[in-house]
Amino acid sequence: MKILLAGGGTAGHINPALAIAGYIKDHRSGTEFLFIGNKDGMEQRLVTQAGFQIKSITISGFQRSFSPKSIVANVKTVKRTFTSSSAARRIIKEFKPDICIGTGGYVSGPVVREAAKLGVPCIIHEQNAYPGVTNKMLAKRVKKVMLAVEAAKPYFKDAPVVVTGNPVRGEILTADKAQSRQKLGLDQRPLILSFGGSLGAQRINESVAQLLIRSGKDGRYQHIHAYGKYGGWLPDKIKEAGVPLDECKNLDIRSYIDNMPECMAAADLVICRAGAITLSEIQAMGKPAILIPSPNVAENHQYHNAMALVNAGAAEIIEESELSGEELIKKADSMLQSADTLAKFSENSKKMAITNANERIYSVVKQVLNLV
Repeated sequence: MKILLAGGGTAGHINPALAIAGYIKDHRSGTEFLFIGNKDGMEQRLVTQAGFQIKSITISGFQRSFSPKSIVANVKTVKRTFTSSSAARRIIKEFKPDICIGTGGYVSGPVVREAAKLGVPCIIHEQNAYPGVTNKMLAKRVKKVMLAVEAAKPYFKDAPVVVTGNPVRGEILTADKAQSRQKLGLDQRPLILSFGGSLGAQRINESVAQLLIRSGKDGRYQHIHAYGKYGGWLPDKIKEAGVPLDECKNLDIRSYIDNMPECMAAADLVICRAGAITLSEIQAMGKPAILIPSPNVAENHQYHNAMALVNAGAAEIIEESELSGEELIKKADSMLQSADTLAKFSENSKKMAITNANERIYSVVKQVLNLV
């Protein structure tokens, strides 16, 4: 069997494709995989690191501004729409896939569209509660639209949808809270885990800093925080506020969290953005959360992701326009002061979790191809 996968632009589109390929590889020996990614996208590095073959096309999205710079960029996008389609068509004809799987991002548009034109059965996976433009456009061309959450169904009214969930890493599913807390050297005080992404979110860092400063002074909470690539100023700010980080054993401040399953398992409260994969991991672990959606993403989809949990009583939300250190402290205290409140958030979060997404997605692949 030959499987063509297309997705890119962000880790939220790439990692699901890698998870799908990895699961099928483990369960169906002899399957050949080929990824198609954007020439300059991060998928080039991630797919290669995962041991899969990838070929490139060049595609970009339209900018909504009418500035001279945006107009020039949009002219290039129009040209790339035609060249990327022809390039995708050549790759597809050469590889001869049995099925094409799109996981979103600009690159999946021309690939899935051309594959469908060539008679290749296609399926797409939507990670967010509010679907991206590309997947909404492709929905009528594919055999199945796989959704991460029920909340996305109304946006695909005439399409053949099935809820599969988002693929979740195995380490997330098996991590144990007690063992993780012991390994991290934690005591009985509540643990807050916070992060704003690999680059670091300025507003989140500024607000979390106030919470860290207070915890450094009164020792109320234990706290692990990742400030990201551009947040290197944060430790100095906390020290300047009179908190000696070397002496505060309850604070663990670092640029990046490379043991996320362990840290998340240990946490009593998570403060983070509302990326689809992160939320799926929070649900799988049943973690209460304060979500701060990024306002700088397409179609404001992180807000819709967050509201799916908020409406289910599984999380609280602070929009970035309303974010401050005082508001964050107030909400964190409100949640952490009641064991019953935390338990209810945890229970509701866990109810939303789909922990067998890879299995469900593979079932869709087999169904579309009439495989046993």
